Amino acid sequence: MHLTTLCLRFKVKKVKSEFLGKALFFYKMIEITVNDRLGKKVRIKCNPTDTIGDLKKLVSAQIGTRWDKLILKKWYTTYKDHISLQDYEIHDGFNFELYYQ
Repeated sequence: MHLTTLCLRFKVKKVKSEFLGKALFFYKMIEITVNDRLGKKVRIKCNPTDTIGDLKKLVSAQIGTRWDKLILKKWYTTYKDHISLQDYEIHDGFNFELYYQ
């Protein structure tokens, strides 16, 4: 079946994948700001299903620092690499504080 046919048939954003054998979800990309408060402020576009580790890799590509040396915080909360952005309820326009290890 064609993708649009599936979307019209189910009338939801869930589409069954014939290749992976599981349901795919299409999310709107979100923009996140990462600020180290030392002069580097980076805006990153990513998916809500990306993990914090994936976000760190995108940030490291922008600023030129290894991703495993970055720490993302918000106030006193340190975010762990294996948890996704939607699990942390991070939405469009969220601001992270960037620290270096």
